[in-house]
Amino acid sequence: MSRREYYDDPKAPKPNSMVVAASAVVTDDEGRVLLQRRADSGLWALPGGGMELDDSLPGAAVREVKEETGLDVEVTGLVGTYTDPRHIIEYSDGEVRRQFNVCFTARITGGTLAMSDESTELRFVAPEDVPNLPMHHTQRLRLQHYQERRPTPYLG
Repeated sequence: MSRREYYDDPKAPKPNSMVVAASAVVTDDEGRVLLQRRADSGLWALPGGGMELDDSLPGAAVREVKEETGLDVEVTGLVGTYTDPRHIIEYSDGEVRRQFNVCFTARITGGTLAMSDESTELRFVAPEDVPNLPMHHTQRLRLQHYQERRPTPYLG
């Protein structure tokens, strides 16, 4: 399945679903950020995905990181909430979603880095190298907020 992201685009299709999702900024001992190259779009992104009915939001972040990267993590903080109605995601199966994402920080507690079928590549990226990667600007915004070390989470 493929996906296309729109932002503030009058040509974007009208959403037919609202999805609550969690993502995580996972860093290694060198301060590099774990990113995945998404199989459905080819863009780099933080690991994350939709919350399931039996998840908490932090639990969804932990589960998604494990599913997508093979790593066990522990949530350590909150980067922010991302609810911009101008961000629309269209999937090839007909779903057009508006996504409510809560982005956490997390530290690695175990596991082994391993790709899932949702990614074509996993990489720890130095903050100064992030601007060189093809990435949707909503992902860049989350990384920017993380790098700013804000005293309070972003609420948007």
